[in-house]
Amino acid sequence: MPLNIVLIEPEIPNNTGNIGRLALASGSKLHLVKPFGFEINDSRLKRAGLDYWQHLDITYYKNIEEFFKINKDKSMVFLSSHGTKNHWDIRFEDDMFLVFGKESVGLPKSIIEAHANKLYKIPLHSPHIRSLNLANAVSIIVYEGLRQLN
Repeated sequence: MPLNIVLIEPEIPNNTGNIGRLALASGSKLHLVKPFGFEINDSRLKRAGLDYWQHLDITYYKNIEEFFKINKDKSMVFLSSHGTKNHWDIRFEDDMFLVFGKESVGLPKSIIEAHANKLYKIPLHSPHIRSLNLANAVSIIVYEGLRQLN
């Protein structure tokens, strides 16, 4: 797998469904960290993921601690509007983990503080917007990664 998309406590089923579809299209693996803001069998998730959901390479984690314990030796970057470095400064590697927070508040403060040196943002060119939609942000990062790896 070229990249790993990690969603920490996703809240909106349509976003997760669209990101699942993106994961499959890009050859990426999807990692979903509980708790979720929806049930995994939510019709909105399935509708956004269309009939592709069963083809996904997906791993579920019961919480953040389990995710980090299992993947402690993996190369990771963290995406947040609080990042000080821009996403095009990421040096993508095969099998890199791209970690995104939940829609309402982003990554937990503890993760931001613990990984400040690996925290990146997508630049926003308007003072009237706080952040991008999660599915859009994941798309930008994944395809920049694929561009660099190819």
